[in-house]
Amino acid sequence: MLTIHVADELRYAWDDPDPVKDGAVAVEGDRIAATGSLAGLQERFPGARVRRWPGVLGPGLVLEGPLPDAPTPRERVHAVLKLGAVAVLEQYADTAELRAAAGRNDVAVLARVRPAAIVAGGRADLAVFDEDGACVATVCAGRLVHRRR
Repeated sequence: MLTIHVADELRYAWDDPDPVKDGAVAVEGDRIAATGSLAGLQERFPGARVRRWPGVLGPGLVLEGPLPDAPTPRERVHAVLKLGAVAVLEQYADTAELRAAAGRNDVAVLARVRPAAIVAGGRADLAVFDEDGACVATVCAGRLVHRRR
């Protein structure tokens, strides 16, 4: 099923100085199918599910430090997703249990930090942040894995 994520603003990269008002991202499976205006994507993909988010939609983050403390590896990975991160550095996913929990949740384990960007055909890793910088939603490999209520 195709889902269109739309927010008040869309940033293709977090350092992009020109956010797109009411920008949207169409996600199919674990890939970004297209980006553009909500109206344009709804015309191109009629019947797609639309998820509206308050705030700024952009690429999912890479956690550059240790994973948050929690009782279990699964809970540590979930804490990462609640931060809007969809990838961690391998030096911090330093146990087989943490790597397995990351893998079960499609969280990428990277050798080094990589630039995060929203591109058609790329992996559907997205995050939405409110005006205070709190994560509203995280989409990891096309799946909504965190939603703040």
